Amino acid sequence: MARLVDIWDSIGIMEDQRVERMQTVKKHIDGLLHSMIMEEEALRHRIRADIITSQKQLETLSLELSVEPYKLEEDLTVLQMEKNLRCRVDYLLKEKNERLRELSDLKKQDEELCVTLCSTPYYIPSGSVPSQTQLQELQEHVEKLSKEKENRVKIFSGLREDIRTLMDEMGHEPESSLERESICPDTDIFLLTHDNIKALKLLLSQLEMKKESLISARDKLKERATSLWNRLSCPEPEGEVFREAVMSTLSDDIRRWRGFVEHLEELQMAHLEEVVDKVRQELVILWDKCMFGPEQREPFSVHFCDNHYTEELLALHDTELLKTKAFYEAAQPILEDLEKWKRNWALFQEFERKAADPNRFSNRGGSLLKESKDRAKVQKLLPKLEEELRGHVEEWEKNKGSSFLVQGQRIMDYISSQWEEHRLQKDKEKNERASFTLWMTKKTETSLFKTPTKRALGATCTTPTPNKIKKTPNLLAPRTATVNSSSSSSSSSSTTFLCVPGRPQLSAKRSKTTEASSGLRVPLQEFNSDKKPIPMSYSAFTSELSRKANSDGFLNSTVKDML
Repeated sequence: MARLVDIWDSIGIMEDQRVERMQTVKKHIDGLLHSMIMEEEALRHRIRADIITSQKQLETLSLELSVEPYKLEEDLTVLQMEKNLRCRVDYLLKEKNERLRELSDLKKQDEELCVTLCSTPYYIPSGSVPSQTQLQELQEHVEKLSKEKENRVKIFSGLREDIRTLMDEMGHEPESSLERESICPDTDIFLLTHDNIKALKLLLSQLEMKKESLISARDKLKERATSLWNRLSCPEPEGEVFREAVMSTLSDDIRRWRGFVEHLEELQMAHLEEVVDKVRQELVILWDKCMFGPEQREPFSVHFCDNHYTEELLALHDTELLKTKAFYEAAQPILEDLEKWKRNWALFQEFERKAADPNRFSNRGGSLLKESKDRAKVQKLLPKLEEELRGHVEEWEKNKGSSFLVQGQRIMDYISSQWEEHRLQKDKEKNERASFTLWMTKKTETSLFKTPTKRALGATCTTPTPNKIKKTPNLLAPRTATVNSSSSSSSSSSTTFLCVPGRPQLSAKRSKTTEASSGLRVPLQEFNSDKKPIPMSYSAFTSELSRKANSDGFLNSTVKDML
């Protein structure tokens, strides 16, 4: 203003003009300041509005992003508040955009996998911002679907490869759309669904069953051809060439074997009698293996003995042969168990026979100990085998609804009959030993009272001084003596005779055998038997002595010892 006044003075502006000019300057300055104040006031309002807007945005973003609400620090100016709020809003907006982008990518992958696997997509409400937990779960869901897809692709590839291989092996042409699609090289023709997997598995199982059926049919044809070949005694080289022919598919192989069987059957018709005879031989062998008794063979005996050879007769024989083969295959475990029992039963009977043989005690080298161990082992094994047989037979009879017969008997009856036969044989042998012992006893008693024959030169009769024997009421034990030759010959002989009082006696030493024995010798079989020697009464003894003395020698009632 001072400069303006100086300028006005130098110009020579009058006072009233200067006052007017000063009013104009003042008015201009007031307007300028007022304009500035208005602008700054507007700025203040705008900052406050921005703060309010930012706070609202922060609240919304916090709810959308599921984060904690933002809290301002205390003692902050308006500009600092506005700046902090604005930076927080920018950060949350960036977070929101990143989550939405990640959600978009994951949802896209999830939708593709779900379409391929025909599964349900992971649900996230549309228009909402996913939380970190939701994004993590969606990520795990996508990874799980990816692994499931890999597994299903592997399963699909394996199933389709197996189906293609089976079809090639069998020579099977695709008949249904599923079969055609399963061998199609296009990998995207199938959706990787559980239903499609089940359909392919079912198709594979059907093809496997068909393959087994074809293999079974081929094996039956081969078996039939081999059987016919053996029956007809065809040249072996030709058959080997045919059997070793190059194989293609199962269907072709079956057609080839069927033609071979038809050819052999035609040859068979030309040699009916010879073929029927061979079938009968096979039947007899199988009957023996199955241990059929006469009752089991009887139903077919009419056809077996029929000499009118026709195709119908051959068919009946073939049917019976197949029936018997089927029975043998089904009953083979039981028959093997029975055969094992029979082997051990034979060992048991052999051990029983050896046990009754007195010469077995002369064995050396521990054979008796080994025999005892083997015998105990067999005796323990037989009951176990019988119990196993009983269980198998009961299961068989329960499943088949018929009795399992061996030689016309049930197995347990057959085993029982074997044991009974063994018992009867033992009783018979025991009775024979007892009869033999009794016969030897009577023979010995009879020989004691025969008139002595003339002694050979050099023979001696040793007669010890009669010993007084304490008599029992019903038993008197006679004694025997053995006369040994004193000659220098390499062989020695013994003579038993009766010495009576009044006859000259020669003195001789009693032999060790005579000194050791105090009664009749008892055979070794009697020691091994359960029966004891039959005692003789005194009255019977004197009666026999009197009868012999009256006819053959001298009677002396004082005789008590006989040498």
